[in-house]
Amino acid sequence: MTAAEPVDNSIPDSGFWHDGAMKYPSPLPEHLSAVPFTVHEALDAGISRDRLKIGGLETPSRGIRVPSDDGSGPECLMQLAQLARPHTLVTRLSAASHATAFLLWEFPGFLPGADRPGIHISRPDAVTIARRRGVVGHRGQFFPDEIVELYGAFVTSRVRTWLDIARRMSVDELTVVADHLLRHPRPEFEGRSAAHATREELADMLDRHKGTPGIRKARLALEQARVGADSAPETRLRLALARRGLPDPDVNVPVALAGGVVRQPDLAYPEFRVAVEYDGEGHSDPAQVLRDINRDEDFAAADWILVRLGRTHMENDARAAVRKVRLALLARGWWPSE
Repeated sequence: MTAAEPVDNSIPDSGFWHDGAMKYPSPLPEHLSAVPFTVHEALDAGISRDRLKIGGLETPSRGIRVPSDDGSGPECLMQLAQLARPHTLVTRLSAASHATAFLLWEFPGFLPGADRPGIHISRPDAVTIARRRGVVGHRGQFFPDEIVELYGAFVTSRVRTWLDIARRMSVDELTVVADHLLRHPRPEFEGRSAAHATREELADMLDRHKGTPGIRKARLALEQARVGADSAPETRLRLALARRGLPDPDVNVPVALAGGVVRQPDLAYPEFRVAVEYDGEGHSDPAQVLRDINRDEDFAAADWILVRLGRTHMENDARAAVRKVRLALLARGWWPSE
């Protein structure tokens, strides 16, 4: 017995094909088979409207279809972008923004509500707000360079997203994001040589949108921001030290030790020969443990105090971390000014 030929028994424009015994939904074109898409894209690809009503397609919002087995979810950036993309196409002048853009840009920092369901979509304030199932709508004034394309979806730029999230974030967490944007990358590891933004670009964004909710917090965050922090804990530690009246440290600046050895601690007080390192999860790797031992020995040989900190030291507004750094500075002759 030979297999039936589906093409010979297809039912034109019905959305089905059958093999003589059973009826099946027609297969989707390959480029739409595993990603969310708009009805307009489907019709342009030759898919009938009947096919869009059947067979493993979900409708998260009008004019949008999602293959039910595509596994889309915010745990993957590409999948999140795929979910956002049709929402930025089905309604003109739309872009993913706020919490959705925060996740797509992989910003550090704590944004309340970022894990809540819903795609955040912004539109210019001259048109109506996006009102769709599964969408959190926003309106605002946009300049042309504030909307970019990312993974095929229109998204607010990094700098514009930083301003948009200011209303819901604390000043310190906005500073974490600002430090991330200003940080000089390591080209050998990151494949880029320029920072995501300059201080002037952040300041210009604030000047463009005077009166935007959260802008006062964003201005304070920009005042606190520093170039050099490699991680959110480093920024939070630096801010906690400043709040407790400790001196301002160098941030990721190379220091010359004994024997021509050069190290680049997270924070450093060269005047007092005190260095601070935050050891994150990656420091439990056996090879990294050996590198950390060598680092510790280099600082000891140069008569530096190396303060090593971990996640637990950062709890309760980094009180334990501040205490350790303060004791090291006091041991080296620093004394708080009145």
